[in-house]
Amino acid sequence: MAIEQRKYPGELASPQQVHELAEQYRKAANHLLQLGRPGKPLTRAPFRLAAIHAIELYLTALLLHRGHNPNQIRKLQHDLSKRTEHAIEAGLRLRAKTAKHLQSLSQNREYLVTRYGPELAATASQVNRLTATLEEVAAKVTVLIALPPRSQQAGPIAASEVQGRDPATSLSAATAN
Repeated sequence: MAIEQRKYPGELASPQQVHELAEQYRKAANHLLQLGRPGKPLTRAPFRLAAIHAIELYLTALLLHRGHNPNQIRKLQHDLSKRTEHAIEAGLRLRAKTAKHLQSLSQNREYLVTRYGPELAATASQVNRLTATLEEVAAKVTVLIALPPRSQQAGPIAASEVQGRDPATSLSAATAN
């Protein structure tokens, strides 16, 4: 009698599938942002959760694209700081402010605060900073996973040359294909 080995959800997902899921969470975050009300931090919680999850998925898509083992990625749990470190090693080039923000999201445990800590909602990072981080990660990861394999093997120099363009232009160019 054969014992069926259960797969962890997402273990067999391609980098492109994970990227598409990230895109959907980014779009949802943008819609949820419109529902928030000034002076009411809890009304921004759904936006924050979708945005942070989208960032995590974008970084995961890049790591998968660069050959990282899905089981090793899963062991990172929701640690955006560690994911970011691995993504940078894989060729992602972020602005210093964005990299620092990703680290602070982990240090301040914003993922957990957003999900379970309504009393801490006012302590979360600024909405415009989270939005900027999401958009930069989305644009740059989209460009990197759209590169053909040979360009990826050229290393971070080729990737950073592509990423030197305006993020909106890069995103438009990557999604136009």
